[in-house]
Amino acid sequence: MDKQWTSEFRKQIEGFKDTISAYDRGELDRKAYKGVSGGFGTYSQRDPSKHMLRLRLAGGRLTLKRLKFLAESVEREQVGRLKLTTCETIQLHDLSAQQVPALMEAAIGCGIYSKGGGGDHPRNVMCSPLSGVQPGEAFDVIPWVEAASQYLLSICGSIHMPRKLKVAFSNGVDDCVHSAFRDMGFMAQEDGTFALRIAGGLGMLQPTMGVLVDEAVNPKDVLYYIRAMIDTFCQHGNYENRVKARTRFMQETLGPNGLKEAFLANVAALKAEGGLDITHPEAPAGLSKDSGAVDHPRAVPQKQSGLYAVKYHPIGGLLPPEKPRQLYELLKDMEGVELRVAPNETLYVINLSAAEAEQVLEATADGAQSEFEYSVACIGAAVCQQGIRDSQSVLQAAVDAVRQAGLPDGALPRVCISGCPSSCSAHQAGAIGFQGGVKPVDGKPQPAFRMFLGGSDRVGQAQFGQPAATILERDLPTLLVELGRAATGAGQTWQEWSHRHAGERDAIIAKYDSLS
Repeated sequence: MDKQWTSEFRKQIEGFKDTISAYDRGELDRKAYKGVSGGFGTYSQRDPSKHMLRLRLAGGRLTLKRLKFLAESVEREQVGRLKLTTCETIQLHDLSAQQVPALMEAAIGCGIYSKGGGGDHPRNVMCSPLSGVQPGEAFDVIPWVEAASQYLLSICGSIHMPRKLKVAFSNGVDDCVHSAFRDMGFMAQEDGTFALRIAGGLGMLQPTMGVLVDEAVNPKDVLYYIRAMIDTFCQHGNYENRVKARTRFMQETLGPNGLKEAFLANVAALKAEGGLDITHPEAPAGLSKDSGAVDHPRAVPQKQSGLYAVKYHPIGGLLPPEKPRQLYELLKDMEGVELRVAPNETLYVINLSAAEAEQVLEATADGAQSEFEYSVACIGAAVCQQGIRDSQSVLQAAVDAVRQAGLPDGALPRVCISGCPSSCSAHQAGAIGFQGGVKPVDGKPQPAFRMFLGGSDRVGQAQFGQPAATILERDLPTLLVELGRAATGAGQTWQEWSHRHAGERDAIIAKYDSLS
């Protein structure tokens, strides 16, 4: 970002100090405070004396400079809880009112901005976490992610949208960023263009696939399309009802064809004005490192011969506070190395030689060891003021139960657990998803989760999971163990068994369904 923008943001942070101090003194209620704080990427937690700060990372890029900042900040401020998020950001939790603005300002020095991290703003621009290094990808989308992020940050203070806007770029082989059902989803194609879908989204009301509006977007024109989406949303979005103030409801009010027509008219008008072309980026210089081979399930061969990415998934996406320092000290002298935050709360360390990969594997051995342990959970009701269920404790209980049962890797898929209907874990896109709530049992409210089955974010196969049952919280680990044992007994993976033995699967689920 340019100096004028950062100077103005620093001034805004100075003003925000008065706002957060007033809230801390009890002079501002939670709703009024949230209306201001979200635009700065911070929210009060369930305990109003504690705060969360969300650090935007375009494309989930955690460079070594940013990693160093994170390590130093965690140590200096004694941050005890860090969360990798499904929007490829990092959240710092349990902060005081004094720490929040100080961290906002300090982060500017390494190109991390909290501006627009919440509230009715364009959110962190996402992309396939291995873009640029993944075999089979159409092309590296990172340059367009960076351009889109800078543009959206530059204008987010001058626009008033009905609600937030989420933009994602897929490299064509990995769509874990959900380009098929984001507000804007750019899918890289082999011919060098993007297919674009708009006005999709998850949520408790009307999860919706995006509308395909252009099958060949020239990459240099990406910003015209982004601005056109903002203009269309401001023209036709619902400013009266916050529940329906998301782009997906424009499909309802305009119809898919009407929405496409209005959107493309705005694109044409903006192109006629000009001024938003993206200069084609230069290809990054290639790395030359010692050759070698690594045989490990967490070591992913890159498209660059002899290089590897290592994946590390702390359970529940809760990054141990000491890990940023450990990783920085290990990686700081490794040429070209970078970390990426993925939407499934996983960290990837990319551009490693075989020998370097072995070192990173050893340093990250405390993470997930099976597909099920890569499960995703939001921060949960113990921390989040919007939460209903403590998704983190539920996931940990399920992980413990599956480990004790000795289920083999593959017997269960990764699951997605949201503590409320807000879909922060993208539970509707998971093979198994859970949405936190309450279920009356014998006239008394009981902690429960609505279960979804069959979601997918695979390229060309995106679909939403369907409601399958309502499971009491205390039964959730037991249900998962029984499902995993059934798949194991058949000698099949979850995917094979769930498809071939759907009747048996549904019968097991029905035993735990509190509605049956």
